[in-house]
Amino acid sequence: MSGTSSPGPDPDRLELAALLCSRVCHDLISPVGAIVNGLEVLDDNPKPEDREFALDLIRKSARTASARLQFCRLAFGAAGSSGAQIDLGDAQTMARGHIEDGKCTITWNLPRVLLPKNRVKLLLNMLVIAQQTIPRGGTLTVDPVGEGETMSFRVTASGLNARLPQNIAELLSGSRGPATDAHAVQPYYTRLLAESCGLNVALAPEGEAVVVTAS
Repeated sequence: MSGTSSPGPDPDRLELAALLCSRVCHDLISPVGAIVNGLEVLDDNPKPEDREFALDLIRKSARTASARLQFCRLAFGAAGSSGAQIDLGDAQTMARGHIEDGKCTITWNLPRVLLPKNRVKLLLNMLVIAQQTIPRGGTLTVDPVGEGETMSFRVTASGLNARLPQNIAELLSGSRGPATDAHAVQPYYTRLLAESCGLNVALAPEGEAVVVTAS
């Protein structure tokens, strides 16, 4: 008996919206929870050194939560009208704020141009997928494929023990069943974005790196 399951029906619009909301909440729980913890320490009338630790925790966590919200708004949200264009420079700023954390850095080789909204959303989602392939950190190198409004992207993830996350490649290609939880919805949504741009997105090893390509 084959261990490969055939793709099932795609989630309907309500299911997709719920899964994406769950994904965003998952990204925000950690920094928001840290802010709450810091406030609880302040409520206990701490010693001066504990108070400073709590304030530092609140500051860092608030910055992280803000960066993640801005990134998620563009990567998953409406981000303007259906025909809107987005500046790749703004996308770079949001990507760095969300991804660069002391372990992971971005080498951005894209020109500062306006691109259709869904292409920029696709790029940001490709970066999230690429980051998952280097859990110990490393470098994400972003290169253009083509130019102008039809530009697509190649993201190379280089780091110690870079690997293919389980089932991500299958979700991107459509060879696995539809998204069923908040973790699976992001690569599934990435495939939908690629299809809306007339592109295919693929994840594959390349030497000691892992590459995400939209073409």
